[in-house]
Amino acid sequence: MKTKIATVGGGCFWCTEAVFNQIKGVEKVVSGYAGGNVPGYPTYREVCSGLTGHAEVVQISYDPEVISYQEILIIFMTTHDPTTLNRQGADVGTQYRSVIYYTNGEEKSVIEEVVKQVQPYYDNPIVTEVSELPTFYPAEEYHQNYYANNKEQGYCNFVITPKISKLRKLYADKLK
Repeated sequence: MKTKIATVGGGCFWCTEAVFNQIKGVEKVVSGYAGGNVPGYPTYREVCSGLTGHAEVVQISYDPEVISYQEILIIFMTTHDPTTLNRQGADVGTQYRSVIYYTNGEEKSVIEEVVKQVQPYYDNPIVTEVSELPTFYPAEEYHQNYYANNKEQGYCNFVITPKISKLRKLYADKLK
């Protein structure tokens, strides 16, 4: 088995990480930052300022014999709002943009096909950025497995738990 990697950002990385940690075939999810324009390793505080240009993203390590890249992208596109520019819920700024990073032309083609496939389910145009993967920086350790470690925290209860409920309804057959 050869593990593959998908890198996506759907607003807060805690939410996206929590979703993909539930999916069969996903072996690891790492919260981090990508797409910025400042040298060096960004910190959470710097990224949250909106001044670095980085997005909060996750890198998903998955087994393509269990779940395809296309399935990963469909789950991603239907568990966040890909029609809001630089915003997810109350989180506003370029660091919360919807983004999918690719590493080759084949991945880019799959992304473009998935965007066309899911667009009819949304009233507004999809504004998800599609870009070649820049350097990925893992976030600080306390961000990793955030939902699993902080389920009782207010943000988790109010924002992430409803996303997990939606995931369970839409993708029961894909859950671990």
